[in-house]
Amino acid sequence: MWGLLLALAAFAPAVGPALGAPRNSVLDLAQPATTKVPGSIPARNSSLAQLPAETANGTSEQHVRIRIIKKKKVIMKKRKKLTRPTPLVTARPLVTPTPAGTLNPAEKQETGCPPLGLESLRVSDSRLEASSSQSFGLGPHRGRLNIQSGLEDGDLYDGAWCAEEQDTDPWFQVDAGHPTRFSGVITQGRNSVWRYDWVTSYKVQFSNDSRTWWGSRNHSSGMDAVFPANSDPETPVLNLLPEPQVARFIRLLPQTWLQGGTPCLRAEILACPVSDPNDLFLEASAPGSSDPLDFRHHNYKAMRKLMKQVHEQCPNITRIYSIGKSYQGLKLYVMEMSDQPGEHELGEPEVRYVAGMHGNEALGRELLLFLMQFLCHEFLRGNPRVTRLLTEMRIHLLPSMNPDGYEIAYHRGSELVGWAEGRWNNQSIDLNHNFADLNTPLWEAQDDGKVPHIVPNHHLPLPTYYTLPNATVAPETRAVIKWMKRIPFVLSANLHGGELVVSYPFDMTRTPWAARELTPTPDDAVFRWLSTVYAGSNLAMQDTSRRPCHSQDFSVHGNIINGADWHTVPGSMNDFSYLHTNCFEVTVELSCDKFPHENELPQEWENNKDALLTYLEQVRMGIAGVVRDKDTELGIADAVIAVDGINHDVTTAWGGDYWRLLTPGDYMVTASAEGYHSVTRNCRVTFEEGPFPCNFVLTKTPKQRLRELLAAGAKVPPDLRRRLERLRGQKD
Repeated sequence: MWGLLLALAAFAPAVGPALGAPRNSVLDLAQPATTKVPGSIPARNSSLAQLPAETANGTSEQHVRIRIIKKKKVIMKKRKKLTRPTPLVTARPLVTPTPAGTLNPAEKQETGCPPLGLESLRVSDSRLEASSSQSFGLGPHRGRLNIQSGLEDGDLYDGAWCAEEQDTDPWFQVDAGHPTRFSGVITQGRNSVWRYDWVTSYKVQFSNDSRTWWGSRNHSSGMDAVFPANSDPETPVLNLLPEPQVARFIRLLPQTWLQGGTPCLRAEILACPVSDPNDLFLEASAPGSSDPLDFRHHNYKAMRKLMKQVHEQCPNITRIYSIGKSYQGLKLYVMEMSDQPGEHELGEPEVRYVAGMHGNEALGRELLLFLMQFLCHEFLRGNPRVTRLLTEMRIHLLPSMNPDGYEIAYHRGSELVGWAEGRWNNQSIDLNHNFADLNTPLWEAQDDGKVPHIVPNHHLPLPTYYTLPNATVAPETRAVIKWMKRIPFVLSANLHGGELVVSYPFDMTRTPWAARELTPTPDDAVFRWLSTVYAGSNLAMQDTSRRPCHSQDFSVHGNIINGADWHTVPGSMNDFSYLHTNCFEVTVELSCDKFPHENELPQEWENNKDALLTYLEQVRMGIAGVVRDKDTELGIADAVIAVDGINHDVTTAWGGDYWRLLTPGDYMVTASAEGYHSVTRNCRVTFEEGPFPCNFVLTKTPKQRLRELLAAGAKVPPDLRRRLERLRGQKD
């Protein structure tokens, strides 16, 4: 049957090129008529494929018509191609795609148009329709590229649009809202823990009124184009249209799908705006920013160049340094910004932003590159807010903790990288699970009643197994740990992507093997404050009309969540930072889209600009001061600052200065150091800006004074000798 149809098609009259098609040589592939059978061969002419006709000996022969257009004279030639073995019948369509993104061997098309905004939620749910849906959780509003399902199938948050099984003509429709130039389609299958469903081929139609439709046609044959779709649930597949179409509505019509499954897809539409001379449609506000920043994605080379340009523009407030190298040898560059770069000033807190821990979560990387440009530009303009930031604190920006993973994601492109490609480093290590688990030894010591008298509640040491040469610790992780130890950071945020929420420690559940469980730190009030400040300043998080990104609505809790109550993350950087250093750190999930298209970057900057600045300013919340020696008036390093009622202490830096983040209230604070008498005083934190000064002067113990005198070879003063004798008498 297939051979007969092919033969008839081979002798059919030539069909002229589609309107607007290039006047050059075109390869026309004759194929059989459409048949809709789940998992079957996509019939009819495919814009990216040739379909073989089977012969008796198991090989396939193809009749190909070559039409040569030359000065209005059409020459028809027919030849027989060499045979090849027939491919096995599988769940995927039996097609042989040409190189990615091409629709015709004679020409290669560029993607050109940006995404319409299904993944980024710029297209609202009301503009998505379908012929049918298996359930509300599989409705058209779930047909967004990279949308993630919950753990349970059949709930309100499934991972695709899926048509009903009895729907013989399924379609998925997107309303652009106004006339738009459609240029391509990207599809995925269903995201699910339990099921496998994806579309293997589809057609595309367009309309201006949602009633009258026309199809996308092949350049050469003029027949409806059938596009090859997916062969697995997660890999995004791009198809460019043979000819871009201007319309308001676009429909995807699944033709074949995985055998035994149902037509399910997630999609993104590539589309360019067109002018509306009659002003018939309300003009959507174009995302943008008035800040003169380099709004594009920067690979490793471009990132280095941009950082160098910022330093050259603002040499007096910037310093670029490297904290180490990735597994592939790319340097982990940090931009330091302060009025005295390169040195720790007494009483000036150190703050940091870290981005790109997961290489495919690219927005944080760009936001930090934008932030360093903005701070430089505004400092030169005399912006008082920025000037105060740079004179009162030392800011460290690490835009790419995982540059190897980012280069993989960048090479794939913002719309084709998928949900996970580039997430891990080049050793396939998830860096956010790679820090030492200090939670478990702390909790075990607490259960045994050893904290804080025997086991400290802060600055827990690295476990022995973690320091072994063969320990599975990524070079990127080791570099960040050394960085944490070298600089007395007080406040940090770890920028991620794929959701819109701020999560705070602990990230690991206290109950072993629990998937999720509320596990607060002793500083829960501070972490909730910090998280609320960022979420409350983020424009996207504060948009009450937006829908949830994936399977949880974090807006009901103010867009913040305890990390362990979301999902357990052993070995997270947040928990490690809290338990191994003085630094308080949260994770900011910046956007539903992990790798937004560059035309969305200006709006993403506006969404986060004020939040990034306001969060840094929270380092002023709490108490700060210097712990000094009464005799020498020098600062005491590693003195312990303990707050009554909070089972977590911090320590002083090498100059004796400290910062202790606290929410407003009255606190009894004790400063202690080895060889000194402890001192306790009341410190009040108000809602007024700026940390409350809480300084301490410690007196050496008699034993410490004697130890120092003996070490110096000096005689013991009479008063000290008498005090030591009295102490010995009390012991006797």
